[in-house]
Amino acid sequence: MNHVTVLLHEAVDGLNVRTDGLYYDGTLGFGGHSEEILKRGGRLIAADRDRVAIDASRERLAQYGDRVTFVQANFGDITQTLKTLGVEKLDGVLCDFGVSSPQLDVAERGFSYMASAPLDMRMNADDTLTAYDVVNKWSEAEIKRILYEYGEERYAPRIAWEITKRRANRPLETTDELVDAIRAAMLGKALREKQHPAKRTFQAVRMAVNNEIAEIMSLLDALPDVLNTGGRASLITFHSGEDAPVKAKLRSFADGCTCPPGFPKCVCGFVPTMRVITKKPIVPSDEEIEQNPRARSAKLRIAERI
Repeated sequence: MNHVTVLLHEAVDGLNVRTDGLYYDGTLGFGGHSEEILKRGGRLIAADRDRVAIDASRERLAQYGDRVTFVQANFGDITQTLKTLGVEKLDGVLCDFGVSSPQLDVAERGFSYMASAPLDMRMNADDTLTAYDVVNKWSEAEIKRILYEYGEERYAPRIAWEITKRRANRPLETTDELVDAIRAAMLGKALREKQHPAKRTFQAVRMAVNNEIAEIMSLLDALPDVLNTGGRASLITFHSGEDAPVKAKLRSFADGCTCPPGFPKCVCGFVPTMRVITKKPIVPSDEEIEQNPRARSAKLRIAERI
């Protein structure tokens, strides 16, 4: 399988890894970021909701022995994970919120619109909700909502209508059938765009299946509590549905004062807990994008506990 770690050095540089530090990679994947953290001497909690990712990374990271602890868990459950492990605080948190190459490249998991597979899209195979359920059981209004919110799909009403029309005759069972419904719903000019017409819909359905925005918000809410003073968070997003809440939450930690402008001093009681390191997000270089086109929309934001 092909897997190129996005913003590898930039994200790990942002953590300021110390040899005596304890770090958390909440999106282990094939272990690229994790290995770079371990190379720099830190200890690591390597978490992923995907059992396949954990199994694939064990061999890669075996040389680091007991400096790495593997956990199958959602990054949104970081507080509970640390409690279970008996860990109070971390010196760094890294998360790459995009779907991983291992998931995209295994056709039968149903993440890709480029291969025929059952409608699944579960990052954790033990979860019950699948893409089949979203496409065939959710209301037209709910499908339209997730296409707008998670996919920024301007043809959301047409696609939602086409899906519900087709499933009235028989369920949509495969990625091919979903792609056909999307193509049928779009106007000719949309079909001629450089971007695949199904990209935004597949993204939206995947995010709904895996409850991704709620998981991101849960992680963000936990950051001030799980990080030591001086601890860093490196967070990689891939579209505005992910980046906007990350940007807003980090800003609220740094400057959440609700006093009216012009007040001589703060009376709302706000105390900043994080300092935003990246005033503008770090993005991949042209060279990285050329080597790994999937990195094109990546944005890295870094914040520090104060």
